[in-house]
Amino acid sequence: MSVRIRRVYEAPEPEDGVRVLVDRLWPRGLSKDAAHVDEWPKGLTPSTELRRWYHAGEGSYEEFAGRYEAELDAPEAGELLDHVRELAGKGAVTLLTASKSPERSHAAVLARLLS
Repeated sequence: MSVRIRRVYEAPEPEDGVRVLVDRLWPRGLSKDAAHVDEWPKGLTPSTELRRWYHAGEGSYEEFAGRYEAELDAPEAGELLDHVRELAGKGAVTLLTASKSPERSHAAVLARLLS
């Protein structure tokens, strides 16, 4: 199982496999053709409230990760997580995010849960 994280603004690479955008909003200034996104499961992203809370600097990354994992227990998110897990079981999956710090974002939480 191969899951990696990349910024959506980086050029696609052959080893990306299935490219999954894990942001709720489409990245600014990026055309859909240039992004080469294969899947965009919006229901797998953090809630607007959680995202705003984290970006406002009101809590630690660890607390954010815990709250996000709790959100992923919801039925819709769980089904989407299982789908991406199935994709990863078949080959490489790249989680794409516009985050400037992917290693401290929701994408890192997803990558850990998928590995």
